[in-house]
Amino acid sequence: MAAKNVESPPANSLGSKIRALRKRLGQTLEDTAQRAQLSKPFLSQVERDLASPSITSLVGISSALGVPVSYFVDAPTEEGCVCRQDNLKFFRFSDSADLFARLTNPTGGRQLEAILVRMPPGQRPSEVTTHAGEEFLHVLSGEVTLTLEGKSFVLRHGDSAHYESTVPHSWTNTADEETVLVWVGTPRLF
Repeated sequence: MAAKNVESPPANSLGSKIRALRKRLGQTLEDTAQRAQLSKPFLSQVERDLASPSITSLVGISSALGVPVSYFVDAPTEEGCVCRQDNLKFFRFSDSADLFARLTNPTGGRQLEAILVRMPPGQRPSEVTTHAGEEFLHVLSGEVTLTLEGKSFVLRHGDSAHYESTVPHSWTNTADEETVLVWVGTPRLF
């Protein structure tokens, strides 16, 4: 008996995106179908691009997988995903000498934000803050002292730190030159 030649759906098809996300999240077909209030056979057909979900079904699938519907229907664009160095715009807050440039685009309801920070030498320590989420710092040049719950850590070129934002924290440039670092955090600052 000859084997049937069954074509796989394209990697960027709606069904493939649903299946890939479901598997990444460790959900079974049955779990996702139940959460989306769909039958398991129908969801299986959707994942294999043998059936097209209605808007209502797609909303249920999106909800079951914890993403907005746009995750499945919007194609990535350069404007939405890529931040070019030539387009970096530095800004500052009125109470800070630091310069900030957004490295992530503020579109698509994303949770994560990345900012390039330029800290002049001789500044006073930042205000001690706490908030929900987590933060990651990576020092590109210079030196920064990170203080977490009163304990200080000196970070130099190539060093990084990852911590919960609920921990009281502050940082300051302790070098005699400008310090440049990348700050990544959740949720977005603005």
